[in-house]
Amino acid sequence: MRTILGEDGRARCAWCEATDFPLYRRYHDEEWGYPVADETRLFEKLCLEGFQSGLSWRTILAKREAFRAAFSGFDAARVAAFEGADVARLLGDAGIVRHRGKIEATIGNARALRALQDGGRSLAALVWTYEEKPEPPVVRAESSASQALSKQLKKLGFRFVGPTTCYAFMQAMGLVNDHAEGCWARAKAEQARRTFRVPS
Repeated sequence: MRTILGEDGRARCAWCEATDFPLYRRYHDEEWGYPVADETRLFEKLCLEGFQSGLSWRTILAKREAFRAAFSGFDAARVAAFEGADVARLLGDAGIVRHRGKIEATIGNARALRALQDGGRSLAALVWTYEEKPEPPVVRAESSASQALSKQLKKLGFRFVGPTTCYAFMQAMGLVNDHAEGCWARAKAEQARRTFRVPS
């Protein structure tokens, strides 16, 4: 993992310094790698990582607001109630990725989440049992923790949650700190994790 020095004098993870796509830097500086316990944000990110499968995160990030509008702000209760007409509507929405399997998986994932919650559990408490302890970042597509999380989510009825998707989710939601050594945000993410209250 390497860093690039921005024009503001801050060293950042190299992947976020696409000069023609400033959303990358904002996402890196303000969101990526910081711990999250909010159910809606976790559900949204899990679904968006599923939509990213086979595509770039740049594509998904550029369409994120359209995804939020299309999927009722990723309110699981509302998305779980989507029916055939909603699938047809979403397939006609040029603002999102129009992939029937991923659309239907998002609706199914909302239903799986509602079933989890109806059973007295939360997505936050579930995913945070797979937190990885701080260590120097390495370039990898998955980990033993993401493999275990993927297996558990699939067991609960979630789809498009393979080990690579789960690892990207873990990176983004702060379950692992993969900011590069020397990136200014790495220490900020570590501090956020030290003060974060792990859901139970």
